Amino acid sequence: MPPEPPPIPYEPAGPGPRAHLVGLLDRLRPADGIEAAHRRYARDWAAGGAPLYRVRKPDVPAVHLVSYFTVVDPRTGRLLLTDHRGSGLRLPPGGHVEPADRDPWATVARECREELFAEAVPLEPTGRTPFFVSVARTRGAGSHTDVSLWYAVQAGAEEIIRYDTREFAGIGWVTPQDVPALAPGTTDPNLWRAVRSLTTLLRA
Repeated sequence: MPPEPPPIPYEPAGPGPRAHLVGLLDRLRPADGIEAAHRRYARDWAAGGAPLYRVRKPDVPAVHLVSYFTVVDPRTGRLLLTDHRGSGLRLPPGGHVEPADRDPWATVARECREELFAEAVPLEPTGRTPFFVSVARTRGAGSHTDVSLWYAVQAGAEEIIRYDTREFAGIGWVTPQDVPALAPGTTDPNLWRAVRSLTTLLRA
């Protein structure tokens, strides 16, 4: 279970990015009890008036917003994972949402260009809305809590031919069935549940 949000006075979400984020969370349909708890935490944190965005690396504020994006090859169904240098984990691409982004999808578009040198093409039926939310404590120095919205984009393996070598030690494609077998502690702890949620959505 994620830690409880810091005790802060509840304030109704006002207009703008905060209300938009709360709306995105409200539209999510959690796939299991863990995601339901994470969505509840994320919604209380966002609606309560806490700062949303990282302002200083790596851990200020102690809780901040992230956009992951799962790259799906629509022909093969395979997924792209990166070997993330900072965390030492195999992760989808993504990055911290910045105040100028206003919509976490804008983070996806920016990070896809910067990290994979490709345009972010939304994968249907998810489009430009998240399909999953997770809350996780990061590892290593400057540990903090990431509230992560997970998006899906489409790209063939032949389209992803470059990547940011400062950010990633390498990239590779896996099938959804490969993900649960990845060694514990080598991936985001919510990865296999996010992939399960996405594949269920795509089969519907």
